[in-house]
Amino acid sequence: MDEIANFAQPNKLIATSGQPASGQFAMIASEGYSVVINLAMPDSNHAIPEEGEIVTSLGMAYIHIPVPFDAPSVDHLRQFIGVMSALDGKRIWVHCVRNWRVSAFMYHYLRIEKGLSPEQCRSPVLDEWGPRMDEVWHAFLGLSREEIAAS
Repeated sequence: MDEIANFAQPNKLIATSGQPASGQFAMIASEGYSVVINLAMPDSNHAIPEEGEIVTSLGMAYIHIPVPFDAPSVDHLRQFIGVMSALDGKRIWVHCVRNWRVSAFMYHYLRIEKGLSPEQCRSPVLDEWGPRMDEVWHAFLGLSREEIAAS
């Protein structure tokens, strides 16, 4: 799995990464993942237009939550948390282009739904990206539990 860009595994059921290559989805399926969630935009760098078809042909479910890199919203996050919660107990692979979006979304999911401390929710990818992160993503990471829960 380390050959997939920015691979990280926050727990035994969830793996995250940058964009896998078309042929790498078979390896993901062979490792027992049953769901692939894509947070990248359909026109992102290295996007695979037929990704959903590839994933489902391998017997995995495919969920696409397109999140604009320059405009992640609390609504995107709520949708992601809802999907992750509904899939609790399944092996899930979550990716975007570089695993930056995913690492920020996973931070909130692990903190809110799994009750982990902020330190436990941080990934090596998030820590590496942090110094280059813009204000949009700093604000996104700063969302409180109350802001995320508000309708």
